[in-house]
Amino acid sequence: MLLHRKWNLPGPSGRISSELMLPEAFDEENDHCALVILMHGFLGAKYKTPIPFLSEMLLAQGYAVLRFDFDGYGESEGAQEDNTVPKMLEDARTVWEYAVRLPFVDRIVLLGHSQGGVVAGMLAGRLEKAGTPPSALILLAPASVLKDYAIRGKFFTVRCNPENPPEYINVYGFRIGREYILSAQGLPIGEEMSCYTGPVCLLHGTCDFIVPVSGSDRLARLFPNCEYHRIRGTGHIFLFRRPRVRRLIQEFLIFFLKADGVRPVSLLKRRAK
Repeated sequence: MLLHRKWNLPGPSGRISSELMLPEAFDEENDHCALVILMHGFLGAKYKTPIPFLSEMLLAQGYAVLRFDFDGYGESEGAQEDNTVPKMLEDARTVWEYAVRLPFVDRIVLLGHSQGGVVAGMLAGRLEKAGTPPSALILLAPASVLKDYAIRGKFFTVRCNPENPPEYINVYGFRIGREYILSAQGLPIGEEMSCYTGPVCLLHGTCDFIVPVSGSDRLARLFPNCEYHRIRGTGHIFLFRRPRVRRLIQEFLIFFLKADGVRPVSLLKRRAK
């Protein structure tokens, strides 16, 4: 039976709805394992695809999972129109600071999808500069183009004046606020991501019509230690190539975490009491 813990962390914009999941038969007193923090994308949440698929995959491989909703999303507090990427970075930093205090965690990996990939990558760069980098970084279709969208004032089919945006625009039922648009125009996405020197696994579908794969082509060149896979025949949520995604992430984590002396819990030997 898997262990679940749901709780609210005090975030900068209200309570952050979070969920910690531990692998089956995990003994918190005697076992140690790596933890993966999952960050969802635009219009997403911790219970929306592909986050549940990623959670189940990682748990089955013996990793602990910590997933959460950014403020204004899912079950977290905050208004949608008040959300910005800088605020998401604050949310993610709050979750990180909680994770590093967990006594059974040996290593922490950041994994972000779409907009969550931007947050995960920028946070990894900031943590590297602070001297506390994550053990690895996994980016799935990171939405680095959100800065370009904000500069042009075009989000999918919705347009606005980028120099003087309205209080909010409605994109597929989600409110993007004025401050989101203005702050995104100056985001140092590449500059901050490139500060991270640890291992990176970057995956992007060639049939992604939400976030063009060309964005990841550029990002891959910024990281000094990046494993980049363009996955043919799949789109933004990797629906049709999930076995390949599972295998690539599994091989990446086993290789780099094993190099650090860390094993999935299924490969661990119990510590003597």
